[in-house]
Amino acid sequence: MARFLISGSRGTDDPTLATLPFIAAKTAKDQGHDVVLWLWSEAVTLGRKGTADHVVGVNLTPLKDLLAAVQAAQIPLWVCGACAVARQMQATDLVAGAAIKGMPDYIQAAAERDKVITF
Repeated sequence: MARFLISGSRGTDDPTLATLPFIAAKTAKDQGHDVVLWLWSEAVTLGRKGTADHVVGVNLTPLKDLLAAVQAAQIPLWVCGACAVARQMQATDLVAGAAIKGMPDYIQAAAERDKVITF
């Protein structure tokens, strides 16, 4: 089993690229790996309730279905705190299973992981 930190930076501005970290996280978890999914920059909006309902990448599973799969698999979904503040998001705005985290959390997770994958 490997330990992955998978991060995404794209949101509704690029539905295809926004979806890929969720696919990677779910795939890694399905293969038995330990996974944390980190959303930063525009991707933090994907952690807001209702946003994933409207994101569908080219030839990809709708993000709402992938988010539900990530939640069901209990993959931690971390939302960059500074990025969330910049977009006027609070913890109460987040989907179930998501938490606002800071850069110290990200760096600690990156230091503890075997692989860091960024989209």
